[in-house]
Amino acid sequence: MPTGLLTAGAIAALLATPLSTNAPSSVITNPPPDKIVIEVATVNGSGCPAGTAAVAVSPDNTAFTVTYSDYLAQVGVGSKPTDFRKNCQLSLNVHVPQGFTYAIASADYRGYAQLQGGAYGTEKASYYFQGSPVTTPSSHTFRGSYSDNWQATDSVPIASLVWAPCGELRNFNINTELRVNAGTSDPSKTTSFMTMDSTDGSINTIYHLAWKECPRSS
Repeated sequence: MPTGLLTAGAIAALLATPLSTNAPSSVITNPPPDKIVIEVATVNGSGCPAGTAAVAVSPDNTAFTVTYSDYLAQVGVGSKPTDFRKNCQLSLNVHVPQGFTYAIASADYRGYAQLQGGAYGTEKASYYFQGSPVTTPSSHTFRGSYSDNWQATDSVPIASLVWAPCGELRNFNINTELRVNAGTSDPSKTTSFMTMDSTDGSINTIYHLAWKECPRSS
């Protein structure tokens, strides 16, 4: 059964940045006053076992955050052959105020990586609405030697935003992937890993929303 998720004041510090003032008039910079509700329809993948992913909506309806607690890809000592790649597919029901539609304007990913010299890690993501052939892919690569927090941002130009169909409830799908490759490092002696992880041990992935009004029916 889908689980309804309420707004979360704890993520108030992670709000979306304002849209460009050059945005066309059809795009509104202020979100609708009514709250949006996001329900997790399904969550599947080696990077998000049952009970390790959750979604919360920012108080001003400009963003939602997906939090993980067990999303780690690694190669080398102590790793299983399948550990080099982890993925997660989220399917979300997004209930928006009547008369409005939304698009994903940007997404912020954060984590930690320890990559040996010669190794590299990649974060990938794609976004699409149920039944739509339009998919928005992205990819970010980090190369060793690297031992630090990492952050990646996907930004979509306003002219390229893919809007949810007006008056229809379609699941919004997010596919993410972490992949670590040993490269020229020696996996028999070293370990390289990459995780979407913050200092408190959970992942905060923030998706920023753009809004516009739907055409009024005659």
